[in-house]
Amino acid sequence: MTDQTPSSPTSSLAAPQMKPWIAAIHAYVPGRSTGADGRALIKLSANENPLGTSPAALAARDDAGPAHLYPDPDSAALRTAIAELHGLHPSRIVCGTGSGELLTVAASAFAGPGDEVLYVRYGFSLYEIAARRCGATPVEAPDADYGTDVDALLACVTPATRVVFVANPNNPTGSYLGADDLARLHAGLPPHVLLVLDQAYAEYVAPEQDDGGLALAATHGNVLVTRTFAKAYGLAAERVGWGYGAPPVIDALNRIRGPFNINRGAQATALAALADQDFVNRSRAHNATVRARFMEAMAALGNHGLRPLPSEANFVLVLFEGPLTAAAALAGLAEQGYIVRHLPGQGLPQGLRITIGTAEQMDAIAGILARLADPAQ
Repeated sequence: MTDQTPSSPTSSLAAPQMKPWIAAIHAYVPGRSTGADGRALIKLSANENPLGTSPAALAARDDAGPAHLYPDPDSAALRTAIAELHGLHPSRIVCGTGSGELLTVAASAFAGPGDEVLYVRYGFSLYEIAARRCGATPVEAPDADYGTDVDALLACVTPATRVVFVANPNNPTGSYLGADDLARLHAGLPPHVLLVLDQAYAEYVAPEQDDGGLALAATHGNVLVTRTFAKAYGLAAERVGWGYGAPPVIDALNRIRGPFNINRGAQATALAALADQDFVNRSRAHNATVRARFMEAMAALGNHGLRPLPSEANFVLVLFEGPLTAAAALAGLAEQGYIVRHLPGQGLPQGLRITIGTAEQMDAIAGILARLADPAQ
């Protein structure tokens, strides 16, 4: 039989053509774990939990049940446990393959060609992908010193706006809207516009600083709150997220999310993790203490052009506004065995997003940056 395989990429054989709005997407780039030379580095580029995972959650993963049977397609037990913890109704909860799946299907369910999806400049890069994936037009609102500007967002709302994404705390800047500002944003949106409140880092926020997002979703039909088990729960590998909103919103997401999207082991692991709130509280306390110390160390380098942005998340975005550039700092950290997140693709060539790791790791990073900023010391 003659081999019909094309011999080169320049073959004249016809091929399917992707839609132009898909061709416009730049694929999501995750945080790296290796240097440019392939050497494994201490990874502080993906906002993973330095305390690891609850031992109870790991034990549940190892005893999740038979692998030949499909998992519960509705994640009923997990949804019930989430509802009990947060005082919600399980019928208004949907689970996703990470919160990323829910963010994507939210855009697809409520926006399409001719519609606009709005988010703040320096917001999570997945929002643009979610908008383009469904053929909608992404619209970027101006920021307020790298944070979310409520007035700027509202000024960008047009008759074509269908979805507004807000991460709170924001990724990659760490900025945070309080309950009053968030309520003002929601009040300024037309009722047919869906406000998607991405709370991936909510567990790192002190309970008394709650932004009121779940309460907004409980009483309004155009709010969807999403959360994830990847961060404070330490389950990034399991890919489990959840969303809460009005029944019509949840119904729309259930129509197009993946069937059997949360595997049996992930459901069991997340269920056990929910029951270990001591681990979540320890993660929050560790993060607050180590982040404050690291922020203080970075602020002390202000005369060398380093500026840490205020953060309520498990990372700090450090701006390099002096002689030491972010690219040089990235290279210098890599030489000493650390990888952090450089963000030129998000319009932040002057910034490094640094995950809060262990106290020892953060002290080491602070010392490296101090020496890079002032070689004479």
